[in-house]
Amino acid sequence: MKLVRGAWKLLVGIKDALVLLFMLLFFGALFAVLSAKPNPGGVKDGALVLAIDGTIVEQPAEADPFGGLGGGEVPREYRMRDLVRALDAAKDDARVKVVVLDLDRFGGGYPAAVAEVGEAIRRVRDAKKPVLAYATGYSDASYLLAANASEIWVDPMGGTIFSGPGGSRLYYKGLIDKLGVTTHVYKVGKFKSAVEPYILTAQSPEAKQANEALYGAIFGQWREAVKKARPKARIEPLLTNPADTVAAANGDFAKMNQQLGMVDKLGDRLAFGKRVAEIAGVDANKPAGSYKTIKLANWLEANPAPKTGDAIGVITVAGEIVDGKAGPGVAAGDTIANLLLKGLADKKLKALVVRVDSPGGSALASERIRQAILVAKEQKLPVVVSMGSLAASGGYWVSTPGDVIFAEPNTITGSIGIFGILPTFENSLAKIGVTSDGVKTTPLTGQPDVYAGTNAEVDRVLQSGIEQGYRRFIGLVAGSRKMTTARVDEIGQGRVWDGGTARQLGLVDRFGNLDDAVAEAAKRAKLDPAKTHAVFLEKEPDWFSALIAGLMSGGDGDEEEAAPESGGDLYARIAGDRRAVLAQALGDAKRLAGASSMQARCLECAAYGPMTGPQAQADARLIDLVMAKLGW
Repeated sequence: MKLVRGAWKLLVGIKDALVLLFMLLFFGALFAVLSAKPNPGGVKDGALVLAIDGTIVEQPAEADPFGGLGGGEVPREYRMRDLVRALDAAKDDARVKVVVLDLDRFGGGYPAAVAEVGEAIRRVRDAKKPVLAYATGYSDASYLLAANASEIWVDPMGGTIFSGPGGSRLYYKGLIDKLGVTTHVYKVGKFKSAVEPYILTAQSPEAKQANEALYGAIFGQWREAVKKARPKARIEPLLTNPADTVAAANGDFAKMNQQLGMVDKLGDRLAFGKRVAEIAGVDANKPAGSYKTIKLANWLEANPAPKTGDAIGVITVAGEIVDGKAGPGVAAGDTIANLLLKGLADKKLKALVVRVDSPGGSALASERIRQAILVAKEQKLPVVVSMGSLAASGGYWVSTPGDVIFAEPNTITGSIGIFGILPTFENSLAKIGVTSDGVKTTPLTGQPDVYAGTNAEVDRVLQSGIEQGYRRFIGLVAGSRKMTTARVDEIGQGRVWDGGTARQLGLVDRFGNLDDAVAEAAKRAKLDPAKTHAVFLEKEPDWFSALIAGLMSGGDGDEEEAAPESGGDLYARIAGDRRAVLAQALGDAKRLAGASSMQARCLECAAYGPMTGPQAQADARLIDLVMAKLGW
């Protein structure tokens, strides 16, 4: 009996300890969330700090509670319109003495998003308010932001190096052939290069031609933006002859950057902090190099978006378009359609803006979203499309109901094409002595057969379905753009265009951002744009999401308490970028091979910016797993 009583006491003790541990974790997490809640009353005179330690996106994904369990780092995401609102509010507010851009861990963004934030930074500078930028190493995207600052600082052991858009893609045909996998591709569009890695060992001439044109346009716009923001910067030597330029400076990147007028000051974080303190004021209770700061979250809470006047609805289609339901950062057909239909029923909207920032995905989900947009047109609401960084393939499909389409010159759009992909394993099984057989009652019995391969009958059926999907796609575009289907087919074929060329081709009507689109929607509704406000038809985060976000932001999120973590030197940044490229390539292969529906997707669009949202989180875990298995 003593043994039983002792065991019972032990079990009771373990139970009590677990209950206590759970309560401590719960209340600790609750405290973290409450502490992280923005406090608009905390805004005092000082420096508004934009420490963008992640990527700029249209719609941040929900925080992944398990993202960091594998030891990898989950990239943070910053909503573009929040950054723009913060900067525009800062330029005329006397409490903001200086804006600080901490770009040491900036993860980039698509060209249009980065350019729009850069323009907001320049508006602050043009208002005669100091803007100071700091990084150990600048890349293309971070330098475009910094170029709009009043002063650019770089660490003496850092520097700036530019790579330009482009790079290598992985092609899997050789591996697929060795494994004996048969890849069945059904597509329309000679430029629809998303499937090429599975059927070729290198890009086709058509894909190369299209990509060279698009890369050139995007890169040209970047160069013009840098030149406009910082005329004295001589960036050409680093773009045309980087090796000789660096060698002439004896490998001293920072000194070379200063000599070329690309940066103003060389200094570490301590020196930079002292410089900011000269403007914002010294915080006497903190270590040297500290200064009075304004937290971004508090600043945004103190400067909310307008909520008065007539309501212009904004439905956001951001991320990969998928079937079913999903959280923010993924354009799930059912989720977006339901949000839109509910908004049309409840919000008393006067007009609708469709904000598109997507490379496409499922054709079925794209059509689900399009049908929901048509309900707004049935209610006689003006519908204006605002293209963000991406509106390609399925992203263009959902844009077709728009009365007018806005885009940026560096928006990536087009990719009007359809494809499907199906692997079968008859040759793989034969290599290990496995065969298949059975009874068939019709030509389609058991088809598509992943064990024995497809037959000619099902191949014809599936290809016919893809061709009909393409005819439907170009028909939608032709009706929307007042073109003939022959003309749409000519500029379609899966080819991707920059926004400037798309406007010349008639795929886009005007240049402008989301605010321009909202103003146009108001005018079409016969309203004064100054007396309207945007209502974003988005799901509010639930308590659990808020809890996880609070924990992942580091508890109280007090930016004044700790010096920002260094983003590493140029070599660390380059290594990190290449790791992200590999993770994205592996993720793309997994997504494409696992696609179960007709795809209107621009896979090549991923080359122009970082992967974001749940896909980025999943890709980071995948590369961590692969590297762990390889012992790296």
